[in-house]
Amino acid sequence: MMLAGWSRIAIAGKSVDTYDPPDALPFLVVYLHSLQEETPATDPLFTDLLRQHRLHCIAPRGGLCWWADRLCSAFDENRTPEGYLLNELIPWAQARWSLRPQRIAVAGIEMGGQGAMRLAFKYPQRFPIAASIAGAFDCQEWYGRGTPLDTMYPDRERCRHDTAILHIDPHEWPSHIWFVCSPTDRMSYRGNDRLHEKLTAMGVPHTTDLDTPATPQQSLAPMMAFLAEALHHEAKRLL
Repeated sequence: MMLAGWSRIAIAGKSVDTYDPPDALPFLVVYLHSLQEETPATDPLFTDLLRQHRLHCIAPRGGLCWWADRLCSAFDENRTPEGYLLNELIPWAQARWSLRPQRIAVAGIEMGGQGAMRLAFKYPQRFPIAASIAGAFDCQEWYGRGTPLDTMYPDRERCRHDTAILHIDPHEWPSHIWFVCSPTDRMSYRGNDRLHEKLTAMGVPHTTDLDTPATPQQSLAPMMAFLAEALHHEAKRLL
């Protein structure tokens, strides 16, 4: 059941959950869901954190699309998930809440976590703030397991070349990067560790915790605190 403050609407023909807290600041969190297709619209903790930090939120319903710039029949026959986010969802949100690009943060869990990071690494000027919980950064590990990845990419190697890690620009990156992954997460841990290693080697500032065993739910509060602080920082920088 959808919680108070949330609405489910259609944006460019796609189902989207939106949240307007009382006395909202001109900040937005774009939440990309995981393979479990969860929505913060039914999560009391997530909703309480949005209300506490006075953040708008928009959560598109994408199916098992991996939020990639590849056609996925489960999402749309003619538009890529990334193209939809860039060309339709984000412009709608900017117009709806009069948002500057730097006042938008992108975040997600698992499939959504890697989607958020890949988007920020590819377009750091548009998405200077990105966060991930248990991001599926080695998404090629899901190739051959019956997800749409099997038809989106011709083989496992082509899938690997489109991972978030391989989209990091050595000269330009998001200003605020945050990601965590429990060391007990067998599917996602190595990819998170690999991302940490690469960012460290490149001298890219980032905040991460790969040592603390925690569920995604337990990581929500620190993630939202990071996003809120980063959004305030970016707003002050633009004054």
